[in-house]
Amino acid sequence: MKFSKVVALAALVSVGPTFAADKHDHAHEHESMHGGVVVEVKDLDLELVAKSEVIQLHLRDHGKPVDVANGSAKLTLLSGANKQDVELKPAGDRLEAKGSFKVGAGTKLVAVVTLPGKPSTTARFTLK
Repeated sequence: MKFSKVVALAALVSVGPTFAADKHDHAHEHESMHGGVVVEVKDLDLELVAKSEVIQLHLRDHGKPVDVANGSAKLTLLSGANKQDVELKPAGDRLEAKGSFKVGAGTKLVAVVTLPGKPSTTARFTLK
């Protein structure tokens, strides 16, 4: 009788990691909701929408929009030999900057996001 319990316990222990290794839901999606590039940092989804005349950064925490009313972000764009620093300010439910930006395919961007009461968050993006 004891042998069958040991075998059953061993079977349960070996199956547990199989389920844990399977793809599972973290209760939020990492898909683009605004047509941009999404990066996850510390349970925050940062979605960067970069166009030649406007750059927007949307933040979500477990799928819910983050209040950015008192937040800001500093963005560095690297395109070939060109470097451009941009400051994003609150604009409704996102951080945004308007101007003229070189944002072609392959452009790399580094965002440092500051929200009140939280440590700053750094995210790296590469445009496609």
